[in-house]
Amino acid sequence: MAPNPFPPTSRALSEPNGLLAHGGDLSPETLLLAYAQGIFPWFHEGQEILWWSPDPRMVLRPSDIHISRSLRRTLRNKDWLIRYDTDFTSVIHCCAKTRQRESTGADTWITGEMLQAYTTLHNLGIAHSIEVFSGGSLVGGLYGLLIGNVFFGESMFHKETDASKAAFTALAKLCVDYGVEVIDCQVYNPHLESLGATLMSRQDFEKALRDAIKQPMASILNNPHCLLPITPMALDVRMQGQVPREVRSLL
Repeated sequence: MAPNPFPPTSRALSEPNGLLAHGGDLSPETLLLAYAQGIFPWFHEGQEILWWSPDPRMVLRPSDIHISRSLRRTLRNKDWLIRYDTDFTSVIHCCAKTRQRESTGADTWITGEMLQAYTTLHNLGIAHSIEVFSGGSLVGGLYGLLIGNVFFGESMFHKETDASKAAFTALAKLCVDYGVEVIDCQVYNPHLESLGATLMSRQDFEKALRDAIKQPMASILNNPHCLLPITPMALDVRMQGQVPREVRSLL
């Protein structure tokens, strides 16, 4: 069995919560090995790569998605359309710009290096985007990785109120149809809590990963590419489920 480039997640710091390791690279192989163990990169421009495994972890069981009254009203009244993997590049760039506006400085954790790395994963068919369009304009969306029966959410954005919530709801509905067991939301976020996400211990999260990914870790360490789909396909094609196209269909 090939050696594991990451230390056991039990060694992650409690302060800052989940910091596990630093250094390495953002190659597809390294990222696949990381996510399969519940580890993700998060760092700012000019920093070396930092790897995290927080405890507790914020997750959503897709069937637990909560659509509030105000969101129901938005979904009922908007003419938004939902698309899948038609503009991954715009989604990740919009997420980066949103993070810049929200940060205290001018930087974002979605650095140029991260943009390139996740675009590569998208081209390999494992990173996906859900997009919300109003007419021909992209008004919201999200991106993340689908590995086994786990969707690892990375970031979302909105240009119109509730558009990111619409994308997340579409993801949850698609995951229910396809049998995805967990949507990883990484760390606590009140925006996601309002949609039904809850906190889970690291131990329980890692058990959920093992059950949902199914590939034994020995196989993943020897060949991380075993986690990739045989043929890159758009998310809706890959999931082969009932695919929401209009936001009204989410109700």
